[in-house]
Amino acid sequence: MVFVNTFIPRLTLFYLDYLNDHDVSLFVERSTSYYCQSTIMRLASSEQVDTRRAAAMALGFLGDYNSNPVLGKLLIDSDRSVRLLAESSIKNVWPRDGSEEQRHELRLAMRNIAAHNFDEAIRLTNNLLDENPLYAEPRNQRAIALFAVGDFYEAIEDCKIVLDINPFHFGAAIGMGHAYLQIKNREAAVISFQHALQINPNLESIRRHLSKILQNF
Repeated sequence: MVFVNTFIPRLTLFYLDYLNDHDVSLFVERSTSYYCQSTIMRLASSEQVDTRRAAAMALGFLGDYNSNPVLGKLLIDSDRSVRLLAESSIKNVWPRDGSEEQRHELRLAMRNIAAHNFDEAIRLTNNLLDENPLYAEPRNQRAIALFAVGDFYEAIEDCKIVLDINPFHFGAAIGMGHAYLQIKNREAAVISFQHALQINPNLESIRRHLSKILQNF
């Protein structure tokens, strides 16, 4: 007789309940009550697809920057839902590195970018990078602000460093591609967009954009 292991983690059950009731707050509350981040990260490698989906979603709410490589691997999971949940979650954890004060300054910089106050965003991110040059997300945000004010070469350099620090940062690869287009370096732009798709194959808008660029070569 063959015995099949039918154990289903609680996290998976919480996720299946969420699919029925769409209550995000309840999913987060339950996940926080029963699990620490390290256990959720371990569940992210489960053979059960619903468990990987649950872990990918939970880390977006509960995970800190330490979950970045786990979510990065889920970006290329065989299951599309896992990949999409990981994409959403990994963008949430990128700003969660650093001290509480640094995260506060980073949020200020991001709000200034959203308000098109790019010079102030550059000042704030400069301060953060003076403290820690290997702080990836402030450098990425500075690249966004530099791009917005037309400093494309500086934005490219920042994006390169972001990818050296955080090889899962498809956003930096996309930004670098757009900056290369602005300086009329289409070959480098193509390489950058291809790199973004290697990190995260779900970027359909980038895939279409890349296809248009290649058609015009």
